[in-house]
Formats: sequence, structure tokens, C-alpha cells
Amino acid sequence: MPWPGAGQPEQPGHTRPTQSSAGPASPSDAPADTPAGARPAGQGQDDAGTFYAEIGGHPTFQRIVHRFYQEVAVDPILRPLYPEADLGPAEVRLRMFLEQYWGGPRTYSQQRGHPRLRMRHVPFVIGPAERDAWLRAMRTAVDEAELTKEQDERLWNYLVMAANMLVNSPG
Repeated sequence: MPWPGAGQPEQPGHTRPTQSSAGPASPSDAPADTPAGARPAGQGQDDAGTFYAEIGGHPTFQRIVHRFYQEVAVDPILRPLYPEADLGPAEVRLRMFLEQYWGGPRTYSQQRGHPRLRMRHVPFVIGPAERDAWLRAMRTAVDEAELTKEQDERLWNYLVMAANMLVNSPG
């Protein structure tokens, strides 16, 4: 489950309006890949007051994602799901996605277009076992990030929601 960004890059062009850290005004204001209550990425590089900035910005996301891919590399369920021999590009894609999602740089959309997480993961069979392995690897990475209880809960709730959303097979 090459999280996120399986498949070919898409044309940039999708933009999201800047939102308060409380999230979209209503669920219908959120882009398809943005659950209610989460803060979509703003325009530009001004990340002050965002969850991205709150947890330490790029260095924190880089540590979390790098640690996650260390787990992926040795996981017998996850590793076969990544078609690239080198996990480096997948690591960069996930880091850019998470940074953008949480209010950091919009590099992901600038390089790859709208995230379209479900569409990008359709080629991969993702059942409960794959979801659970992904969450185990991510739990290890998040635990080592030393976030506050509130930060951990906010990030983890999103990751669980996203993992559940991408299940496309009964197993």
C-alpha cells in the first residue's frame, strides 16, 4: 500500500482555500480527501498556527515518515505492496502529503496534483491485514516522535481514518 501516491503524477492545479485550524466551515466545504475536523493545507508557505508548525514542521514529519519506511522495509505484508525497489520516492511522497495536509508546504500538490488517495491506491489490494500492518508501522513511527498526548491523538485519528478509507478488499 504505497501510501500515498501510487501511480503516475497528475497535473497540478487543484487548490484549496486557506482554512482555520478548526477545519472547514462544514464537511461539504472540505475537499474529498479531507475529513471533517481536519485542517486542509493553506496556500503558500505561511504555516504559523498550523498543526504542521505545532509539532515541529518538516523535521518532525521527516522523522515520522522515515521511521515508518524503516518498518515497511522489513514488514512481510507491506514491503511487497511497494513496486519500487527503492522506498525513497514513496517516503518523499508520503512526507510531502502529510506536510501539506497538516498545513505545511504545498509541494505535494505542486508536484503531483490533487492527492486522490483512493484512486492512487486502487491498483493495490488493501484488506484488513494490509491496513493493520500499515497502522502498526505508523504507530511505531508516531510513538517515537514524542508528540504531546493531544498531538498524538489528533494525528493518529487522521491516520486511522485514512487507513480505513483505503481498504478496498475484504481480505
